[in-house]
Amino acid sequence: MFRFEGIYTPAVTPYAADGSIDIKRFSDVIESLIEARVHGIIIGGSTGEYYAQSVDERMQLAAHAKEVIGNRLPLVIGTGATRTEESVVYAEQAKAIKADAILVGSPPYALPTEAENAHHALTIDKAAQLPIMLYNYPGRMGVSMGDTFFSAVSQSPNVIAIKESSGDINNLHLLVNKYLNIAPSCGWDDQALEFFAWGATSWVCAGSNFIPREHVALYEACVIEKDFDKGRKIMSALMPLMNFLDGGKFVQSIKYGCEVNGLHAGKARAPLLPLNAPEEQALQAVIADVKRNVAAAMAS
Repeated sequence: MFRFEGIYTPAVTPYAADGSIDIKRFSDVIESLIEARVHGIIIGGSTGEYYAQSVDERMQLAAHAKEVIGNRLPLVIGTGATRTEESVVYAEQAKAIKADAILVGSPPYALPTEAENAHHALTIDKAAQLPIMLYNYPGRMGVSMGDTFFSAVSQSPNVIAIKESSGDINNLHLLVNKYLNIAPSCGWDDQALEFFAWGATSWVCAGSNFIPREHVALYEACVIEKDFDKGRKIMSALMPLMNFLDGGKFVQSIKYGCEVNGLHAGKARAPLLPLNAPEEQALQAVIADVKRNVAAAMAS
């Protein structure tokens, strides 16, 4: 049975100077993640700017990712959309290209009840019949997945994990104490240590686009080695990056981080604007410090 374990990277989408998707650079992004030994790749997440892409573009990215990855790593396809019918299209394509799993979130703007949101998720599930990682991100979607929602969707054997990005630690407690069949995955980066302490075995982290080895190091310390003293040191070293990303311009920061690491990602699509020069300089300094301090934590 498929399980979400390790670092899952929601891959960025590189754009050319004219704003079109740069497929060659997209392949480079995927290859860099495979080389860095992350454990899975997500295409069509918010870090990949799915909301700024057409249906055709999203399907092109998913199909190309599968072509590049083959069977080297698990591939997860995001199904996020305002309309359930559109999410079903992405789910059906994920099944057609033989993706390993799908990411199912709440539809934005509609503000469904928990029962309506569960119906949305189960409709997508029926179309794909693939392992599902739920995606709870009320900060973007306007609604949170809670007890009523989990009670309904947990009836499906395909619902096996959740990227929990509410920031509310009580939702993690609810999951690990009541819904044991829905494995929590950290989606709120500065809580990664807490998630691992509560038994989570995966972390969906955008920063792993440009410093993947440092994120893998925390996972290995906490989950593989079960050395939480070491894990605390690594987490402390990572916190300046978490704090920077929490300050805003999240996608732009991830894409600029890729540039700093020698991986061309291009600018984010409108309405997002690039980092300014002081922000770029600050992020460069943060990345340098994180790399140095994580290395020191691993060596101690």
